[in-house]
Amino acid sequence: MRTASINRKTHETDIAVEVNLDGTGSYDVSTGIGFLDHMIEQFSRHSLIDITCRIAGDLHVDQHHTTEDSAIAIGQAIAKAMGDKAGIGRYGDVHSPMDEALCRVSLDISGRPYFVWKAAFTQEKLGEFDTELVEHWFHSISQAVGITLHMELLYGTNNHHICEGLFKGFARAMRTAVELDPRKGGAIPSTKGILGQDTL
Repeated sequence: MRTASINRKTHETDIAVEVNLDGTGSYDVSTGIGFLDHMIEQFSRHSLIDITCRIAGDLHVDQHHTTEDSAIAIGQAIAKAMGDKAGIGRYGDVHSPMDEALCRVSLDISGRPYFVWKAAFTQEKLGEFDTELVEHWFHSISQAVGITLHMELLYGTNNHHICEGLFKGFARAMRTAVELDPRKGGAIPSTKGILGQDTL
């Protein structure tokens, strides 16, 4: 089983994360931000990556540090669980519909973190969650895992649907990318013979 745990403590957050890449999509998430919990749970369920994420953060300041650090810790755990990335699918490309909204997520677990964001929200908050932090969460996890990640809202009007479509699309793309492909025979999916941020 490809599993990993990360404990990350700073003056801003205290985080414990566990992941199982070969899971069933079970989760135990508590960030202190209800909407963020809901989105990480969606990511777990639809990627089939089991996630435990417990955070005590400085929410008396704002939600920025907790949101950013949740993505960093989950991303670090996923990267650790993949190891040398031998046998993974590596790529994922998904169109994700959520009622009237349609999102596209394309990614490559390349070891070369790069983030393209073409989406926007028309309201500042979803519940108590600052919508500007959605983009930042995805940017942070792309950096932590080492993903080339492109995210685009093709159309849609409901902000909740847009956000959920992006998280579900990312989840489904990640499921394809991290799953082991038996045809690869355990080979690292690169002509370089290595996938990692040291191959930049």
